[in-house]
Amino acid sequence: MLNRFGPSGNGEAKVEYLDGDFRVLSPGTYVVCAVTGEHIPLDELKYWNVDRQEAYTSPQAVMQRLYPGAIKA
Repeated sequence: MLNRFGPSGNGEAKVEYLDGDFRVLSPGTYVVCAVTGEHIPLDELKYWNVDRQEAYTSPQAVMQRLYPGAIKA
């Protein structure tokens, strides 16, 4: 559980995405997927882009963002 012993925000967290890790700049419970707009709980965050500083819900969302049109409906 994230922020188990400290204060935590209710809402969107501000996050700095790093190589292989991320740093919470402002407390919150989720980040927003750059492709789908879905809320991603911080403890379930697995996919992000360091250069774009964006979070994604799934590998499919990453592909859709980086290679639009590559995934057939």
